[in-house]
Amino acid sequence: MGVEGTIEYFSDLLSSVTSKKKKKQIQTVALKVRMDCEGCARKMKSVLSSVKGAKSVEVDLKQQKVTVTGYVDQKKVLKAAKSTKKKVEPWPYVPYTLVAHPYVSQAYDKKAPANHVRAVPVTATISESTVDDRYTIMFSDDNPNACSIM
Repeated sequence: MGVEGTIEYFSDLLSSVTSKKKKKQIQTVALKVRMDCEGCARKMKSVLSSVKGAKSVEVDLKQQKVTVTGYVDQKKVLKAAKSTKKKVEPWPYVPYTLVAHPYVSQAYDKKAPANHVRAVPVTATISESTVDDRYTIMFSDDNPNACSIM
């Protein structure tokens, strides 16, 4: 490799460092927003459509859900949604098939859409107590002192 090759190598190295920008990926941000009427939904849609990089905004008034798709940042979308003075939080629900224990007290929510539960960490598990064990032994067929009602 001669002088020409060395110069070309350094030229390519410097041009690749300066011209490469981190390209944003397309994202979908879902929010739970307290909306009462069509006016609230229109206001939310117009505010979130003005966020830089937003390609589409879908509002579901029945589920109280707003979905923003595009080259957006979740924090910026959340901040823009909160500027409307509505109660806003990230969408907390996931399909119940994705949760290990969908009926633990932390996951079950009456307000959740059909076939959805609240997203909970894996550490939320069903806890058994010694009282449960006593009841199962009391009515066991293996226990000679079990209740004779059965």
